[in-house]
Amino acid sequence: MSTVYTYSEARQNLASLLEKAIREGEVRVRSKDGQTFVITPEAVGGSPLDVEGVDLNLSREEIVAFIHEGRKYGQ
Repeated sequence: MSTVYTYSEARQNLASLLEKAIREGEVRVRSKDGQTFVITPEAVGGSPLDVEGVDLNLSREEIVAFIHEGRKYGQ
């Protein structure tokens, strides 16, 4: 279990507390009324649509020709 900081400690040392959350995965802070909160770093994730491009070695003209051909058959 991670170290539990008081609200005052967390407020005074917020930058180092956030760095510790990055290193250890979470940090716990106890408020004056006894409630405990867990601070965790947000998972950095990209969109599932963020994919690397594929180099097909096609010119702009070839791509446009393929589009025109596809539209011709789609009518």
